[in-house]
Amino acid sequence: MVKGLAHSADSGHFDELQGKCSPAAASAAKALESAANAQDLSSPWRTFFEQLGSTGLDDLDRRTQTLARQVRDNGITYNVYASQGGPQRPWALDLFPLIVTPDSWQQIEVGVKQRARLLERVMADVYGPQQLIREAMIPPALVQGHPGYLRAMHGVTPVGGTHLHIAAFDLARGPDGNWAVVSQRTQAPSGLGYLLENRLLISRQFPQAFEAMSIQRLAATYRVWVESLKAHSPEGANAHVALLTPGPYNETYFEHAYLARYLGLTLVEGHDLTVRDERVYLRTLRGLEPVHVLLKRLDDEFLDPLELRADSTLGIPGLLQAVRAGNVVVANAPGSAFLESPALLGFLPALSEKLLGEELQLPALDSWWCGERAALASVLPQLEHMAIKPTYPGSVTHGTFNATLGRTLTQAQRDEWVGRITRQPDRYTLQAYTPLSQMPTWKNTTEGVVQRSVMLRVFALRDGKDSWRVLPGGLARIAAPNAQIASMQRGGSSADVWVQTHADIDRSSLLPKYNAASGFKHRERMVTSRAAENLYWLGRYTERSENMVRLVRLCIEALNGEDPASRSLWAWLQLLTQRQGLVPVGVPSAHAAAGDDKTASTPSMGARRRVFERTLIACLDQDDHSTSVGYNLRALHQAASSLRERLSPEHWNAIVHCVDQFSADCALSGSQREFSAVQALQALDAASSALAAITGAQTDRMTRDDGWQLLSIGRHVERLGFLSSALDLAVEVGVFEHTEDEASHADENNSHYVALLSLFDSTITFQAQYQQSRELAPLIELLVQDNDNPRSLAWVARTLRGRLSKLANTPMGEPDALARLVPDLKQTDLEKLCTPNAAGHHPQLRACLTECMQAAWQVSDAITAHYFSHTDDADSVGA
Repeated sequence: MVKGLAHSADSGHFDELQGKCSPAAASAAKALESAANAQDLSSPWRTFFEQLGSTGLDDLDRRTQTLARQVRDNGITYNVYASQGGPQRPWALDLFPLIVTPDSWQQIEVGVKQRARLLERVMADVYGPQQLIREAMIPPALVQGHPGYLRAMHGVTPVGGTHLHIAAFDLARGPDGNWAVVSQRTQAPSGLGYLLENRLLISRQFPQAFEAMSIQRLAATYRVWVESLKAHSPEGANAHVALLTPGPYNETYFEHAYLARYLGLTLVEGHDLTVRDERVYLRTLRGLEPVHVLLKRLDDEFLDPLELRADSTLGIPGLLQAVRAGNVVVANAPGSAFLESPALLGFLPALSEKLLGEELQLPALDSWWCGERAALASVLPQLEHMAIKPTYPGSVTHGTFNATLGRTLTQAQRDEWVGRITRQPDRYTLQAYTPLSQMPTWKNTTEGVVQRSVMLRVFALRDGKDSWRVLPGGLARIAAPNAQIASMQRGGSSADVWVQTHADIDRSSLLPKYNAASGFKHRERMVTSRAAENLYWLGRYTERSENMVRLVRLCIEALNGEDPASRSLWAWLQLLTQRQGLVPVGVPSAHAAAGDDKTASTPSMGARRRVFERTLIACLDQDDHSTSVGYNLRALHQAASSLRERLSPEHWNAIVHCVDQFSADCALSGSQREFSAVQALQALDAASSALAAITGAQTDRMTRDDGWQLLSIGRHVERLGFLSSALDLAVEVGVFEHTEDEASHADENNSHYVALLSLFDSTITFQAQYQQSRELAPLIELLVQDNDNPRSLAWVARTLRGRLSKLANTPMGEPDALARLVPDLKQTDLEKLCTPNAAGHHPQLRACLTECMQAAWQVSDAITAHYFSHTDDADSVGA
């Protein structure tokens, strides 16, 4: 007896666990008793559970928790409605895989290959001679009347001679145990990245079962697919393949980034590409690089604003002309959307006999296009047993809607649907309903195994000019509780798919075999202008966030310290927080200014301190406070979200955790009316630790390519500008000026030194080198001239010059035009910097700091113009 396996599938559904149809309701009690016996499990599932070891099902709760943590740590997301400010929804993955036996897979593989060949022949005819339309094999309304049919592509033979390189088929297993096609996807089918991540996670949860059950591997199929894509280009094996994504706000962006990284493709957005002389080029830091193959992940209508949707900001102007000229392979060729119509399924059996001379090996669910009068008259009375689907899914002009099951409708609702279908019959397709097979899912130790309806998506990938390979796995979508439609958008989850084999397992990796005769060609990693700009701002926002955290913490500690801060120190801190946008202008200072009238209406110093502190703390995470700590952290997250393919999972996870944790720490809970200083310091300390981890990942775990150089430049531009302006403001408000009361000056000078060293993060270094000195010269030497202190202006300026020269590829010792904008502070005279004039001011020091501030601004503007917008000539910078 196996505890927890006593849940059988619903009556009339195929039970994956037992390998047979669940009996009628009258026999449910008997089936429940039978299912509790492990001997009644199908052979694959019996083997699976035997491989769990001595802990059996008792260990599954722990594995479920581990799986959920790995999904979070890997940053796997799927957002139904992705938006800039919307939360990231974690990918839903069940613990158990869907197991497909060799015999079942044989049926699927043969049928899917045949259907892929058929769809290619249909595409070739529709965009060629259109013999099928003339012979009434396909109604013109389903082709030329379909919004996905592109007249601009008629008569075009794609480079390489093939239209389709990938096709996805959604399969349902009926009560008889046979698979049938429910729908097909050819425009931009999703799932290839998610199923890879599913495989990685689930195979690690059950390594013994994975090995013992002879599960087919996936890498070899991906490899031959990429090789086939390249072979269709005239460039052959040297072809540059890019994956075109709509961007980070797309609901499946995680998979785009993951797939690009796994396959070694360049992840691009539409504005990364340009068409010149009917050829597609990628904008990079080093100029334009040709792109020979585009694996697209956006719908056809957005591909080219010149010939398709004029309002599209996702596509590439002129792309269709490049396709017509035969200069780029697009997978799939634009114009395949009409193949996704459910109405077409009903015509494919006849088309197969016509084009292939074969009967379809893998049937589809019976489908009727209501645009045919005979079909409408025969199936409309059977609406209760049908699924109602749009003929033109996704088309706003043709009245799209979500698929609806007639059996879930009341009689009144069915009558309404009959009216709609009768008025515009061509917009509706009816498909026979079949109960989906149900697979085991793990609920918890108390409830054990729960059966859920499942649908399988499999992928046909072209591995040659006239051949296809079916990926030996897939994406299983599990319906939500009490749901009859398996859909991620409707709260469902996913499962890994284990395909068993009797043959030897292909354990080859994604990497092609090394051929000594062909040699090895080193290829630099290209950095797109978009990625470069995001990396630059990732560096700036990381540095800015650290600076703001340090500044706010300094203010709160000064407000709550044992000794009250001096007037000049508070003048400096208040002006600095206002200039950085941490508090609104007009908030009263925590210290009364010199000369303030002491009247009854003047707030006391205690009241001023409370108002300033409360305002500072209240603004920590304000969305409408454009430069708050929280705002800068979210800006850091936004820049990183566009760079997912370049960041390690640990790096990305650290960023997500930092942003989420800071927002949670700043949120008021229960009846709490305001955020205390202690809580604020705890939130800032946690953010500081998280930012240190992010800095470590950026400094020590990223390849030193051009992208990293820009990230580092962004950090140093930000650091140079902030620290020089902070120090200049301290000089401006008289922090270093002597007062008449020397004893009072000594105390003030000590607090000034402590504050400046804390802001420069140089306290430990100063104490180690100068002990308790409170002279100006040691302070300026450490903060301005020291070439070994990474927080000194001289070190920052020297490092920035080096990064800029490295990026420009100038010879050693010959700084480029941008680098020459940055001053060499090591050559400054310390005595002159520290010597005040007759009025007690430090003009030389301020001139030096002003030069640093201006250099930071000029370099930032010049970098944008030269590397991102390409609006200037590098040689003219600073001229």
